[in-house]
Amino acid sequence: MATTQTQLNDEVADATTRWLHSGLQQLGALTVSTQDFLIGVKEREFSYLDSSGSTRTSILEADNAASMVEKNPSVFLYGPGEAKFEDRPVPTIEDSHDVIIRVNYVGVCGSDVHFWLHGGIGAGKITPGSPLVMGHEASGTIHSIGSAVKSLSPGDRVAMEPGFPCRWCARCKEGRYNLCKDMKFAASPPAAHGTLCKYFKLPEDYCFKLPDHVSLEEGVLLEPTSVAVHMAKLVNVKVGESVVVFGAGTVGLLCGAVAEAFGAEKVVLVDILERKLEFAKGFVKGCGTFTPDSKATPEENAARLINEHDLGDGADVVMEASGAEPSVQTGVHVLRTGGSYVQGGLGRPDICFPIVAMAAKELTMKGCFRYATGDFKVALSLISSGKLPVKELITKVVNFEQATEAWEMTRKGEGIKTLIQGVQG
Repeated sequence: MATTQTQLNDEVADATTRWLHSGLQQLGALTVSTQDFLIGVKEREFSYLDSSGSTRTSILEADNAASMVEKNPSVFLYGPGEAKFEDRPVPTIEDSHDVIIRVNYVGVCGSDVHFWLHGGIGAGKITPGSPLVMGHEASGTIHSIGSAVKSLSPGDRVAMEPGFPCRWCARCKEGRYNLCKDMKFAASPPAAHGTLCKYFKLPEDYCFKLPDHVSLEEGVLLEPTSVAVHMAKLVNVKVGESVVVFGAGTVGLLCGAVAEAFGAEKVVLVDILERKLEFAKGFVKGCGTFTPDSKATPEENAARLINEHDLGDGADVVMEASGAEPSVQTGVHVLRTGGSYVQGGLGRPDICFPIVAMAAKELTMKGCFRYATGDFKVALSLISSGKLPVKELITKVVNFEQATEAWEMTRKGEGIKTLIQGVQG
């Protein structure tokens, strides 16, 4: 080919060449150097002259080609009360099992509000100069796939399990990958960005294809439903048992519904807000409700709960989803001897705990951290079968640009579950 660099020294062409070089080098898609000169672009085929004057041609993978022209608007949190809408690079396929998802909806979780108000939870806080993209409850549409992906195709609608482990450590090998020290979980400091963006990357096995009759909005609810499933499995909820759930927020409501789906004979939801308990009566069919007396002791509230709901010697299982100290204390006292307790709610890091009652009753006490092997699959089964009418939990959907307003709505306790729509256009 006779084209030379001196023949293409037009300022626009030169600027375009520099831009293409920069993009290609960042992507690592072509073996071009700064001495090489691009002489032709046809779809995804790039022709260039190398430093020896020879003409070479390379093909840029579809996903990487798209990332050169696509943008990835994202919601960054810089610290308490400080969020910015900024663009960042579109993720690229690096592993043959990677998929890129076009995010359609993101749910607002209580942890998002903690980050919005305090810049993080516990020691996991955003540091100055290292903003974090928020969001972890999400659904979307497959945009592109790696060469080894067999279970998904572009256009498939999926729920996203928003974190993936190393797959090699002892915890991963025993099936408790949620405890992996190298877990890459969305919106986790210091650098695991979340799903409040246009494009998000995951391994294919952390995406769950939605049946045609399950909407993308409902797909968002797989994530909190999986938390409830994990809690129920940790305490082995069985047919015929009595279960008391503390906290009637999203996770608490789902705990009650999951316990019922697992065969619990009696489910009682506890909360201090009557409006939440009224909603619970419709969502968890046949459940009982209880409003604790703020002036009574935990033992007194437990005794009244047992009496009002005919729990005999006490409940078989307690699922704590509020994190409130009085609820934790009451939960211990409401259990029968030999009962089981799981802690899913997060509150103050240190509380006063009835350790004597726990020991004397020989209770089984467990903590719950997110979800693990099989939980998303069970959650999808419960939702797709109609046993969990999760669409009833969605009270509002806002535009992507209203993300901070959505966090404020949740902070104020407005509705049950607010969704943020993905980037449009």
